[in-house]
Amino acid sequence: MRLLVFGKTGQVARELARRLPQAQFVGREEADLADPAACAAAVAAADVDAVINAAAWTAVDKAETEEAAATVVNGAAPAAIARAAAAKGVPFLHVSTDYVFDGRGATPFKTDDPTSPQNAYGRSKLAGEVGVRLAGGKHLILRTSWVVSAHGANFVKTMLRLGSEREVLRVVADQIGGPTPAAAIAEALISAARALQDGAKGGTHHFSGGPDTSWADFARTIMSEARLSCRIEDIPSAAYPTPARRPLNSRLDCTAFTTAFGFPRPDWRQGLSDIVKELTP
Repeated sequence: MRLLVFGKTGQVARELARRLPQAQFVGREEADLADPAACAAAVAAADVDAVINAAAWTAVDKAETEEAAATVVNGAAPAAIARAAAAKGVPFLHVSTDYVFDGRGATPFKTDDPTSPQNAYGRSKLAGEVGVRLAGGKHLILRTSWVVSAHGANFVKTMLRLGSEREVLRVVADQIGGPTPAAAIAEALISAARALQDGAKGGTHHFSGGPDTSWADFARTIMSEARLSCRIEDIPSAAYPTPARRPLNSRLDCTAFTTAFGFPRPDWRQGLSDIVKELTP
């Protein structure tokens, strides 16, 4: 399968490259998502069977003051890519986020639950989802949460660094969700791309790691896995204010994806073990 992937240095893109080194990866130097027309042109020029967008504006707090720029990257660019893919008649797979929901309640969000993003980042990602659907081509929107890996900046790497420096860390305990290894997302995208190429139906799906946990309990597991003595102290979100409002409920119901593609929800604990081993050889 010939794949065109937008993204080179992000967590999911790097895991895709590990599994499909022969795929064509498009970075900012070839087609910046800040330039949707350039992204569409890259698709038009490519001889591929499917297109994956693994690139995004992920600076959640920065989006609060630069929402227009974030919306170009997360909204206009995916829409342009989707239209170009539709024109070629090839499937388009796009990674989205639980932030498109309001983050309230305690029930895992289903794919058809009403969206109501509570911050600029979530609004920009929802704009991308809408644009992809309106493009009219075969597509898969894969919403995920709490992405972690041995690459880039993420919660696991931050906890490992701080845990080796401090005796105690105060971590939010009232935000609940599913940590998701980027490696699992990459494998899910590859599996889904092949299925779409073979005629499977696309649509909007959820994919996150299980079991659901809090940031604080996730941090405790990281310390245990890395054999660090740092103690985790639970705090509420109110004690750790950020420019962008974070959802208290990031739980995602992933049943539909498993049913449609036969790909189970990954156990983040195994993924964490792999990440820690890679980071602490």
